[in-house]
Amino acid sequence: FSLGCGSVLNEKGEVEMDAIIMDGKNLASGAVSAVKCIANPIKLARLVMEKTKHLLLTGHGAHLFARAMGIPEVPEEKLITERSRERWRKNLEPDSNPEEFQKDLGTVGAVAIDSEGNVACATSTGGLSNKLTGRVGDTACIGSGGYADNCCGAVSTTGHGESIMKVVLARLVLHHMEQGMAPAAAADAALDYMKRRVGGLGGVIVVSSSGQWAARFSTQQMSWAAVQDEQLLHGIYAGEQHTEPLEQALAAHCEGL
Repeated sequence: FSLGCGSVLNEKGEVEMDAIIMDGKNLASGAVSAVKCIANPIKLARLVMEKTKHLLLTGHGAHLFARAMGIPEVPEEKLITERSRERWRKNLEPDSNPEEFQKDLGTVGAVAIDSEGNVACATSTGGLSNKLTGRVGDTACIGSGGYADNCCGAVSTTGHGESIMKVVLARLVLHHMEQGMAPAAAADAALDYMKRRVGGLGGVIVVSSSGQWAARFSTQQMSWAAVQDEQLLHGIYAGEQHTEPLEQALAAHCEGL
């Protein structure tokens, strides 16, 4: 996945990350963009939401805010894997096609609903391979990378950021739900529109204010997982869904650690 340790690298071989978080109860939101040397930018985005009157901090300003909030700085090399470095090198070659290397990557996002019906979303990413320094995609943009509103539901997106921003994908999904569509149908309609209108591919995870959820995508694959009624559901390819008891899955994960 393209976030934190393992993020893709920009044209200069650096890690720059974006993140957003939103509370559907009061529409509070916080985001950061083009941040460096921070292991978990979503934590910084939450502090922007909770500790400032702003929605988005970027670059050097976000760095100063992180320092003021006591967020530890991480040496950039600790965020760079050999795989991401090798991908970056290959993308520098004259005949390379960076888009080919995006197929096995993905933004990381989450949506949730609590027992009182409050929804929330969070999205975090390193962006596109070999992007221009300072490029900010959809993730940090409210309504594009994510949106949450108790009146309807919550959405987190992944895919080609520039396309997602053009159609304001997260909010578009919720718009369709407001018109009466179920989460899966709303997600498909929004993704179809983005593909048809601007040629963009992507994916969304959605939860409605009533607890219905969906994970839909127009790409070849999207890794997803959901927890409902003490069951873990997950899949990667279209039409694929595996189910297992949550307790069993957690036990297996702990053994793996």
